[in-house]
Amino acid sequence: MRIIAGEARGRSIVAPKGMDTRPTQDHVRESLFNILMHDTPDAVVLDLFAGSGALALEAVSRGAAEATLVDHNPQAIACINRNVETLRMDAHITVMRSDWQTALERLKQEGKKFSLVFLDPPYLMRDTGLVCTRMADAGLLKEDALVVIEHRSDAKPEPDQRFIERDRRRYGDTHIHFFAFQEGAREDV
Repeated sequence: MRIIAGEARGRSIVAPKGMDTRPTQDHVRESLFNILMHDTPDAVVLDLFAGSGALALEAVSRGAAEATLVDHNPQAIACINRNVETLRMDAHITVMRSDWQTALERLKQEGKKFSLVFLDPPYLMRDTGLVCTRMADAGLLKEDALVVIEHRSDAKPEPDQRFIERDRRRYGDTHIHFFAFQEGAREDV
């Protein structure tokens, strides 16, 4: 794996071994960031199921202001830390070893607000809509924040009405949905 573009272009990164982590393939990441070209510069990024950290690291390489990478797997955290050190991105990256629920609570307590979020959870996790709701309810998303969800075909994301679908793409078995967060879009029940 490698960083596709930006300051760290062409530099290699490592991914955890085994089946627990599925790094986004280089060609998919390149296509994804072509779509995100105008959303990445100066973004405050959250990579909630970071794995190797490739998505957030690519964003920082392309001009994101900062990124928080969260994963609960110790192998993933070791790879992320190694990649951050190799790419010399320490000043822009915060790494958290945590499950997603605990991480969201901690980020809420820290008063964090994100403009670009990557959700690429394990394929066994099917309810990414719940993750989106929890992020929104915790006040972690800036207005018009972009949430990018990678998933398999039988686990289509269904976030609440505050998340407006902006785009969707398919790359073989990989499906990606792009949602813009708009607090005022939620319907009162």
